[in-house]
Amino acid sequence: MRARPAISHLKNKLLMNEQAYIYFLTNQHNNVLYIGVTNDIIRRIAEHKAKINKGFSYKYNCEKLVYHEIHTSITNAIAREKQLKNWKREWKDALVNDFNPQWSDLSDEIGITSELIESVKVHYRGDCGSSPQ
Repeated sequence: MRARPAISHLKNKLLMNEQAYIYFLTNQHNNVLYIGVTNDIIRRIAEHKAKINKGFSYKYNCEKLVYHEIHTSITNAIAREKQLKNWKREWKDALVNDFNPQWSDLSDEIGITSELIESVKVHYRGDCGSSPQ
């Protein structure tokens, strides 16, 4: 009988093989930037657009995806997020300008639809639109 690998070894292996993303959201005036990290960019952007969490992006109405990067592990993505959060605003703006000169919302390019956003709202409501009796 083979011994099972230690849980920490399996966890580290999963973290090393998992794709992860960093992303920038802004508001309609492009004067506020939110930098986030996730292992599922479609789900996470849909959550922002559905205004699920009442944090920074909700408070400052940041729901326009203007920049994103893919990384080979969540560890690398978190390190990059921390690096970017320490950058001057002008450096972040230059990064967005090179990637997305019009600062257009890139959400539809990654698969975000109004139907998806609505389904996220319903999911987090937990009631599928019906009132408990």
